[in-house]
Amino acid sequence: ADFTYGTDFGGTDETIISEQFDRPVMVHHWPSEIKAFYMKRDEENENLALGIDMLAPEGYGEIIGGGQREDDLAILEGRIKEYELDMKDFGWYLDLRKYGSVPHSGFGLGIERTVAWITGSKHIRETIPFPRTLARLEP
Repeated sequence: ADFTYGTDFGGTDETIISEQFDRPVMVHHWPSEIKAFYMKRDEENENLALGIDMLAPEGYGEIIGGGQREDDLAILEGRIKEYELDMKDFGWYLDLRKYGSVPHSGFGLGIERTVAWITGSKHIRETIPFPRTLARLEP
């Protein structure tokens, strides 16, 4: 596969990478321009974000995405402007840092994809407890 530096991986890219391993693999230090404004940047290289994705092996792809969060209010305000976002939409988020913050991180776990990997399911739809279909849009 052809990977271009500075672009995010798509599902196909994740599958290609994860098929090469028999255990989870971590992809870290993403280019900062493709990550969210709230991702903390590497102190040694501002072009890299302190983000991480865990790819499940055997082609299952990303099961965890996360990273360290920016805790400096002035930097966050600057990033909101840099990303051309509306400051009003993030007032609540900025208020959380208004009187100081501590270094912290966060992550999201794709539970259905994780269950698919653990159980060896052929397709993620087999692990969704209340799948949505054209005939069924509510649980």
